[in-house]
Amino acid sequence: MTLRKFAGLGALLPLLSPGLALAQETTLDSGDTAWMLTATALVLFMTIPGLALFYGGMVRSKNILSVMMQCFAITGLMSILWMVYGYSLAFDTTGMEAGVTNFSSLVGGLERAFLSGLTVDSLVGAFPESVFITFQMTFAIITPALIVGAFAERMKFSAMLIFMTIWFTLVYAPIAHMVWAGDGGLLWDWGVLDFAGGTVVHINAGIAGLVACLVLGKRKGYPTTQMAPHNLGYTLMGAAMLWIGWFGFNAGSAVAANGTAGMAMLVTQIATAAAALGWMFAEWISHGKPSALGIASGVVAGLVAITPAAGTAGPMGALIIGLASGVICFFCATSLKRKLGYDDSLDAFGVHGVGGIVGAILTGAFAAPALGGFGEVENIALQLWIQLKGVLFTVVYTAIVTFVILKVLDLVMGLRVNEEEETVGLDLSLHNERGYNL
Repeated sequence: MTLRKFAGLGALLPLLSPGLALAQETTLDSGDTAWMLTATALVLFMTIPGLALFYGGMVRSKNILSVMMQCFAITGLMSILWMVYGYSLAFDTTGMEAGVTNFSSLVGGLERAFLSGLTVDSLVGAFPESVFITFQMTFAIITPALIVGAFAERMKFSAMLIFMTIWFTLVYAPIAHMVWAGDGGLLWDWGVLDFAGGTVVHINAGIAGLVACLVLGKRKGYPTTQMAPHNLGYTLMGAAMLWIGWFGFNAGSAVAANGTAGMAMLVTQIATAAAALGWMFAEWISHGKPSALGIASGVVAGLVAITPAAGTAGPMGALIIGLASGVICFFCATSLKRKLGYDDSLDAFGVHGVGGIVGAILTGAFAAPALGGFGEVENIALQLWIQLKGVLFTVVYTAIVTFVILKVLDLVMGLRVNEEEETVGLDLSLHNERGYNL
């Protein structure tokens, strides 16, 4: 057995089935409830305004509103989809049985569609199920929003909305179910450790982003035309908001105000600081000068990498995970991208995909008490293999399904704006607005 995402999750998840009285086995704890309300707000804060500013500052001035608009529209769209069927697809446990692989191991049913069975008194653990639903909703919001960074400045807004709807349905919800839905979930039964979303959120979004930028093709003029970020002040403010909001993301995934939440907060801070410095010094040595964009990117790389390990790694493990992610993500977002020639506009794959992979694999080692962790990992080699297997499954599943979705949409309605619209900028051509009016 290994320590899983939620404290006492094996006892909590059966309570999500509508045929059971959710409030009968537990009582509400005001401290846990207050913390989860706070954590939920912090995770939403990561997307709006955090990610919107982080991405908005990195694009050219003619596209800032388009990126921010995408983040806001995704926030609204995912909220409704989560209520209608997303929560049910991710967390309906009907038909699941430990050690038994069936269709319910891959995706939930629709018994909780439109939040059927939810009442004011429904509890998950010691806090309201309504708070759990909203907390998980914020994860479903930020994951597709992260993909925006890969195809920024060239995708139709209408195509983006339809793509995100289908991708959420066929990719995000099933992966979340397989990893987090408890006994009977495919990756759960494998023993994959993912405390707060290294696999579900970051590898998922990063791989989808890589596929999207390859299918859409390079921006006009890339890489010869100068495409420098137009406002790095926005990007730094966005990175700071992500850093703060991430405490809700990671410490909130303890789903209680307890020691696991406290340790998750500590290791998140350590790993993020280490990654920021790792990226900064790697850039300084390689390019001669450290940059503000670099340290902001390092911050996010560290946040991403510690996410799957936040509930099991100790301080020393967090330090190593952070340093490794900062350095590795720097080289992948710079040297590797230039060498392979793909146009991942804002490094969604280089930071989230690569950082998620680094963190997910290293979780297998640093969850072990022998290396200062707090998991129940005794055989490190075996757990590393389990983590790698989970990473490979997610990469292959996400890449194939994302590719199919994008190719079908491209045939049906086209994915990309025309050359004139791209030259003018998406703010004017798609939204008839300017980010800056002189």
